[in-house]
Amino acid sequence: MPFIGPLLYYDFKIKAFIIMLLYNKNPFRILVLAAFVSVDIITNTVLAQSKVTLAQSKVTLAQSKVTLARQNALVPDSIVIRKIYESALTTHQSYDNLRYLTHKIGGRLSGSNQEAQAVVWIKSLLEQLGLDSVYLQAVTVPHWVRGIKEKARLITTEGKAIRLDVCALGGSVATHGKLRARVIEIKSWAELAALPEQQIKGKIVFFNRPMDPSNVEVFESYLEAVDQRNRGAIAAAKRGAVGTLVRSLTLAKDDLPHTGAVSYEEKTKKIPAAALSTNSADKLSQALQTTPNLVVELEMNCQQLPDIQSFNVIGQITGSTYPTEILTVGAHIDSWDLAEGASDDGTGIVQTIEVMRIIKDLHPERTVRAVLYVNEESGASGGLKYAELAKLSPEKQLAAIESDAGGFTPKGFRIDASPEVAEHIRTWDMLFKPYQVEWMKPNQRGIDIAPLKGIAKALISLDCDDQRFFDIHHTAADTFDKINRRELQLGTAAMASLCYLLSKHGL
Repeated sequence: MPFIGPLLYYDFKIKAFIIMLLYNKNPFRILVLAAFVSVDIITNTVLAQSKVTLAQSKVTLAQSKVTLARQNALVPDSIVIRKIYESALTTHQSYDNLRYLTHKIGGRLSGSNQEAQAVVWIKSLLEQLGLDSVYLQAVTVPHWVRGIKEKARLITTEGKAIRLDVCALGGSVATHGKLRARVIEIKSWAELAALPEQQIKGKIVFFNRPMDPSNVEVFESYLEAVDQRNRGAIAAAKRGAVGTLVRSLTLAKDDLPHTGAVSYEEKTKKIPAAALSTNSADKLSQALQTTPNLVVELEMNCQQLPDIQSFNVIGQITGSTYPTEILTVGAHIDSWDLAEGASDDGTGIVQTIEVMRIIKDLHPERTVRAVLYVNEESGASGGLKYAELAKLSPEKQLAAIESDAGGFTPKGFRIDASPEVAEHIRTWDMLFKPYQVEWMKPNQRGIDIAPLKGIAKALISLDCDDQRFFDIHHTAADTFDKINRRELQLGTAAMASLCYLLSKHGL
């Protein structure tokens, strides 16, 4: 309130002027006095405004000096980051590694032989880098198999069978032969809850809530819709349903069903759960509008086998100055079995390995540890095991970074940390602007590093352009040819740059 003082002063002057008017009958003296008071008020107003302007200028100057000092302090880091980008963008090894992983090993379902092969291969690559240590961390993981390809048919009232494109959700129970039942379409949890149980009992519940195309960020649409895939079988079974179908989680209109994990509860009957392609979902929905009593025939041969031992793969470069301060960078090894697992998360695997190659040459002050986790897709056992052991360790978990956003163009980072720590990290944002890494937002999205919340100071996920991600996510289209080498390299460079800054400056 910069003008309060002058206003009080003017108020006093005006009151004095009024008193003099009451006791002074000379018109000339009154005019002179009025002029004097007016000039005095104007002069003091201008003076007060000048003082405020001067104060604001001083603040602006001080802020400019702080900004300039900050920019000057970051010059040495900017030079190193430029070299990191040059190295990442001129070396093609990560792309070649991804080709080998997808073409020679392929999809890496949790507990599968392919996952075991990937563990051995990743360990070998880290050893070839000459890191200070490379080792395996035992993890017990679930072992589910899809079995013979699933089938689904829409049976019309005339007895005609129309094929539907379908795949079992990961972890689903089998149908044990052909499951035939009438279908009821549901588009919201409220709609399901409002229906009498007799309208659901003995039927297949068809969850047909599309992803919202109005969101600019497609990942937000996915997060809004994924609950029907994760929890649909539980909610339907509690109302007496015999199975569930869910619309694939994508904005694309095609014939590719999208798999993903389904959840069950111990005290609730496990019923078969499958995903329909968006075209098949639309076909079924339209048919139900004209003929509500339609029947669907579903056949799935999946099986839940006993849990099996697998391994996280860990390799580290010991910090030269603060060896007990640990910065982890990683991705998940496993993928779904419909395709090669190139985008999800083969890209993250090879980016992590390449980050370690780059960081090794920079001789980090703090320990940088690569962690490649198993079983992200169907339980996060790898992330849980690493966090369990990290909590027991005397080491200080500084930060954890994860790449699991498809390997597309990097747009920024998402951070979970205290306000002070998050602000500290954001002071580096100008170092990333020249490379079109535009933001540092809250709410990290890495499943594997989530168990480290409360253990590490900061959890950080790489954020990528997601406009194409959910076209291929968890489908048969997640193949090597969908990955752009340049985008893959840019993601590597962004991660390596952040690793360098954290290892040098700490938190």
